[in-house]
Amino acid sequence: MLNLYDTQSGAMKPVQAEDGKQLRFYCCGPTVYAAAHIGNFRTFVVQDVFRRVVELGGLRTKHVRNITDVDDKTIRNSCAQGVPLQEYTAVWTDKFHADCKALNCLPPHVEPGAVAHIPEQIELVQMLMDKGHAYQSDDGSVYFRISSYADYGKLAHLDRQSLKLGETANTRADTDEYEKDSVADFVLWKARRPEDGPNFWPSPWGEGRPGWHLECSAMSHKYLGDTFDLHSGGVDLVFPHHENEIAQSRCACGGHSARHWFHVTHLLVDGAKMSKSLGNMYTLDQLQAMGYTPAALRYLLAAGYYRRPLNFTLAGMKDATAALNKLGRFDKELAKRAGDKEPTYRDLLKKRPEPGPFAAAWASLEDDLNTPEALGHVFSVIKTIKHADLSPEEAAATRRSFRMITEALGLQLPDPDADVEAPEEIRALADERWAARSRKDWAAADALRAKLAELGWAMKDGKDGYQLTKA
Repeated sequence: MLNLYDTQSGAMKPVQAEDGKQLRFYCCGPTVYAAAHIGNFRTFVVQDVFRRVVELGGLRTKHVRNITDVDDKTIRNSCAQGVPLQEYTAVWTDKFHADCKALNCLPPHVEPGAVAHIPEQIELVQMLMDKGHAYQSDDGSVYFRISSYADYGKLAHLDRQSLKLGETANTRADTDEYEKDSVADFVLWKARRPEDGPNFWPSPWGEGRPGWHLECSAMSHKYLGDTFDLHSGGVDLVFPHHENEIAQSRCACGGHSARHWFHVTHLLVDGAKMSKSLGNMYTLDQLQAMGYTPAALRYLLAAGYYRRPLNFTLAGMKDATAALNKLGRFDKELAKRAGDKEPTYRDLLKKRPEPGPFAAAWASLEDDLNTPEALGHVFSVIKTIKHADLSPEEAAATRRSFRMITEALGLQLPDPDADVEAPEEIRALADERWAARSRKDWAAADALRAKLAELGWAMKDGKDGYQLTKA
């Protein structure tokens, strides 16, 4: 059984399905206003590993992940570009799905969008109004009265005495992007404003649109009920988003909302927080243009322990590529000895193998998703058995056990003997270097070779041309 840290209790808890059959969990999805960056994908990859470990452990799942296609950012950007909101967000939704597929993330079973569920959100606001937990302000917007909910702040472990909840009547947060440490009545329904352009809907409180915090409560209630097994997101969502979500859900619908809260710690880049000003908000496309594969990014993101910050570096991408190649070579050796077909994730779900020599790695995954420890066990086992004289039957059993771990991590193992096609940008650098070498500009040629090496490519010169290989 998987044991996982629970944010609300501050303790380890077993991940359990309330009905004993199907684990029902909700993940906060992307806001589709631009391409998701690698910090976003750290959370989505870790959530994917979580789901795989649960399923390979023998439990069925119902995975719900929302798409935020109406909020301050999507409206601001679509209006600035003169593109209808749904047309604008459809482009970035498709991009997100393509990146998830490239990173080998399982699609959720249900993926509701905020715009398509505005009636459900209006219904939830009405329930809160009827029960005295919400009020309409002079500007026409509807706010949640946090002083009406006695348990506000428990998820984020806020000090009730310092909150002074009774003094919040005149303190309101009416945007989707207010300060993370601001304790204020938060907006449920935002009255129509000129800057929203054509993006408004009718409601009992006038034309407007839902606040950002509202959608997850409405959609988790619709697809998972008043009480469900687990809720996940990035650690930056603990407060205020998830705190507000709990307040809305419990006050409107009753129940306990989620019984387990699973949060993924943030990602750093070269030791610094990601920001546009630092130019370190990498996307998958940018990394691929440098010659790195989605499989290498998946490895790097999955290999970090989710409760600690993960420091992303390009050197780390090179290490991830090398580690994947080592795993790929081991798998290929076993395949040659076993002579059987490649076991897929679905095959392993149908007939779960015994962990065998990789039992310690599996135990690490079930111990709070300790993926770095699990990989450490995997590489230790590889050292001891890669040269063993295994029979075809032993090789097949070992391979299935090995693939249970790699499939739990969602790793895409490369064929170490396959040709790798260099991206256009890498090929252009290589051509430039070949031209510098041909004109005997050795300084430029050496500098370009070093640049290629920095990007993870080696260039071998021949009499009439060159060959590019992954370093």
